[in-house]
Amino acid sequence: MARSQPSWLREEQSVYLRVLARIRDFVDGVANSSPARVALIIFFSVILIFTGLLSLPMASSDGTATALHDALFTAVSAVCVVGLTVVSTAAHWSFFGQLVILIGIFVGGLGTLTLASLLALMVSKRLGVRGKLLAQSALNNASRLGEVGTLLRIVITTSVVVEIVLALLLIPRFMVLGESFWLAVWHGVFYSISAFNNAGFTPHSDGLVPYETDLFILAPIMLGVFLGSLGFPVILVLIQYRLHVRKWSLHTKLTINVSLILLVVGTFAWGALEWSNGRTIGNLTDGDKVIHALFASVMTRSGGFNLVDQAEMGSATMLLTDALMFAGGGSASTAGGIKVTTIAVMFLAIVAEARGNSDVKAYGRKIPEGVMRVAISVIFMGATLVLVASGILLWMTEEDLNRVLFEVISAFATCGLSTNLSAELPPEGKYVLSALMFAGRMGTITLASALALRQRRTLYHYPEERPIIG
Repeated sequence: MARSQPSWLREEQSVYLRVLARIRDFVDGVANSSPARVALIIFFSVILIFTGLLSLPMASSDGTATALHDALFTAVSAVCVVGLTVVSTAAHWSFFGQLVILIGIFVGGLGTLTLASLLALMVSKRLGVRGKLLAQSALNNASRLGEVGTLLRIVITTSVVVEIVLALLLIPRFMVLGESFWLAVWHGVFYSISAFNNAGFTPHSDGLVPYETDLFILAPIMLGVFLGSLGFPVILVLIQYRLHVRKWSLHTKLTINVSLILLVVGTFAWGALEWSNGRTIGNLTDGDKVIHALFASVMTRSGGFNLVDQAEMGSATMLLTDALMFAGGGSASTAGGIKVTTIAVMFLAIVAEARGNSDVKAYGRKIPEGVMRVAISVIFMGATLVLVASGILLWMTEEDLNRVLFEVISAFATCGLSTNLSAELPPEGKYVLSALMFAGRMGTITLASALALRQRRTLYHYPEERPIIG
């Protein structure tokens, strides 16, 4: 006959269950009442956890504790999938430290809204209606609310499958180049996760420079970065409808078309500007120059990997890179920037205004005015963040505007390309860039979702009066 539990043990279990129930109710309540807030809290909490892990002596290769500003900067860069570094990823961090960075990249790559919805689902075992609406909005998917939980699991499964395929393409090549099996596995996995999540971290001290003409290494990395920059909504549509373009959503059509346009324009422009620059690609063969131009065009929109010293590029090329970084990739993707759909909507609005059309249309669909207001807000907020951060760093360092603007846009757009200014900044400058990386990853997404969820019917209208524009 089984013994009954002691009363004190039953009391402890009862207290534990009550506390757990309160935590679950709190998480569900916050997720339903303010989804943007719970996304902000989750990402901030995750960054603090990874900062603490990277501050441990075992995380550094020499066994000493890493300075707080360096650990925080690296944690923010990893979780926000940026790729900017203030210490060498290969030389400074131990295997444990690199593993922490890699996990941070994977977690951060899922995205704020997806991660917030998934955590609420795991903790409370259910998503409230507004939580499901948030997840549905984050994935830009028109599925029924009851399918959102399944959709979130598909997102994670898709990420893992793509990263495994990329790793399987890279591992044999690293072994052919002389690496041991386990080292090749580590490098293949690291680059696959870093590429698909548009992070730009490299486990080699000299990055990808030794492989600058090796398409067996560069091609999978470019493919991973490009797929990651499209976003989960686009990937899910491609999986479901494949090449049946007529069935694609408007978001998918705009994202793919604008991404391809920027890729082609960026390749030709970057190649033309750097073709004769002896400090970058001027001394290479024509075929290698084309490879460098294509690689640079893919990476400037959030990939963060580089084959040439960014500080040695011409001023015009740096300006081009600034523009491509600010544009970024697709919405709900691992890329940053103001997003290609934002650019598409504003361009279509300008064309409609120039033609005198009252409606903004694309592919037989009318774009709501509310979407245009959100696009304007995202662009204005992004430009303001870049302006303010650039002014602060110029005041702190008295560096050239060209170099500061490049680093600031790279941080805001979560790109990761660098002229090495980040490592040269004083601690307070690193805190500024850390805040900018966090704002760049959270700000535009959170603002767009918050504005979309706050739309309400206006019961009355004021008389119209048109101000003079232009």
